[in-house]
Amino acid sequence: MKTIKPDYIFEASWEVCNRVGGIYTVLSTKAKTLINTYGQDNLIFLGPDVWTKVESPYFLPSKDKKLNIWAKQVEEDTQLKVRVGRWDIPGKPLAILINFDSLYAQKNEIYSDFWNSFGVDSLHAYGDYDESSMFGFACGLVVKHFIDYQRIEDKNNIALFNEWMTAFGALYLKKYAPNVATIFTTHATSIGRSIAGNNKPLYGQFFAYNGDQMAAELNMEAKHSVEKCAAHVCDCFTTVSDITAKECKQLLDKQPDVVTPNGFEDDFVPTDNFNKKRTEARKSLKGIAEKVLGYKLGNDVLFVGTSGRYEFKNKGIDVFIDSMDLIAKSNTKKEIVALLAIPAYTSEYRFSSKQKDSIGEEGKIYATHRLYYEDQDKILNSIKWHQFSNKKEDNLKIIFIPSYLEKNDGIFNKTYYDILIGFDLTVFPSYYEPWGYTPLESVAFGIPTITTDLSGFGQWVSKKTENITTGVGIVHRTDENYHEVAENIAEMVLQFAEKSDAEVEKIRAKASKTAQKALWKNFIKYYEKAFTIALKNNKQNRI
Repeated sequence: MKTIKPDYIFEASWEVCNRVGGIYTVLSTKAKTLINTYGQDNLIFLGPDVWTKVESPYFLPSKDKKLNIWAKQVEEDTQLKVRVGRWDIPGKPLAILINFDSLYAQKNEIYSDFWNSFGVDSLHAYGDYDESSMFGFACGLVVKHFIDYQRIEDKNNIALFNEWMTAFGALYLKKYAPNVATIFTTHATSIGRSIAGNNKPLYGQFFAYNGDQMAAELNMEAKHSVEKCAAHVCDCFTTVSDITAKECKQLLDKQPDVVTPNGFEDDFVPTDNFNKKRTEARKSLKGIAEKVLGYKLGNDVLFVGTSGRYEFKNKGIDVFIDSMDLIAKSNTKKEIVALLAIPAYTSEYRFSSKQKDSIGEEGKIYATHRLYYEDQDKILNSIKWHQFSNKKEDNLKIIFIPSYLEKNDGIFNKTYYDILIGFDLTVFPSYYEPWGYTPLESVAFGIPTITTDLSGFGQWVSKKTENITTGVGIVHRTDENYHEVAENIAEMVLQFAEKSDAEVEKIRAKASKTAQKALWKNFIKYYEKAFTIALKNNKQNRI
């Protein structure tokens, strides 16, 4: 297929200048590679203006008079308030933040319009559906206004919408600006995530699931409806992994046109002072662990970590804790500290980062922060159920870090990356994971990792390696083999714990080599294919 190059690329996401999940990493690391090909001012991101009390730390307001005049014109013409600036990421692309509050008054008319035009069923909407739909609609409206105002209707314009939360924007353009080529990307289907999150067996009976039926059963009709509609209506439909492509075909009745794997840029990995950063991180990990535990740790302690969103089953937090329990019951002589860096509903930190003394009595504390509703917290309850004692003589200690690591957690006061570099090994035993940035970030820092073949990243890697000695250990996981997964993880961790320093360095080097294969320079070709398909289909549909 001959490549067709877009002149302008608009990309909408809830996570533009708003760091709340993995899509932020997708967009923010991809931007520089796109800019190198298409130009800095030809890539324009659209995000929600949710920063009402403080300014976004990721947004740099523009001083460009023409763009600011346009922003005022948008408000005059549409009643939408927009701010134009730069996303403070490598490449510094243009970013438009949209306040869409004025659209709520038109909500019913918008829903009625899209029901009549596309069959989108918003009748049973609840929760974040209204907010997301109005934001998506606003993105479509702003893209059209920008194109009209700049008089670039005859250009090859592409608008890419991420997840069902922006799907209304894609539908808006299909109806009101059909000359704009649209791409809809699902990073995880709403129904697939819901099936997994509701403890239903997603994989063994996958062939029998009907997306529409499950949407009704799980009270997901509205989200599923707009997601499915966008997948079918847009000029190009993409997803991020082969495993999610199968999910789309089964649950959305649509095979994605292209699989666009999530790459990354390694500019966040220190080069000149890597060893210094790792030493500082290990010192911090050791110091904080000693304060929580109430005693000193050995200098050769092995730090094993997991992290991510608080999805107890989907992210494999449950099996991680179970595997650590198996290690605790083993006869290994290695001192191991397992850390779960998973944000939860914290009330306050237990001690100051500057505090020198330990807190509490040995073996009585499991978390760096106090939580609201601690008696209902699944992680703490699982740790207590397994009766981890966290005593000095135990070969494994476990610590819960229930806070975002963004230099303001009150304990580490470092970013996640500044802590990640100090780990020896990471484990991400996902049950439902369309891609999986956390293991990819880990190997980018040369930290060996263990994940499962139910993650998109795990499936991509498993074509190349499957043993922890190669830097990435892949554990086979199904609906039924939970205990086998825990046992295999424990075995891999114990195997790694016995490696000599020289062997570990070789494993770390292999982990880094795997990460290099996932750089955006190797993956951007899939987006170029999606752009070509979208532009080609858009022109054919207009003939």
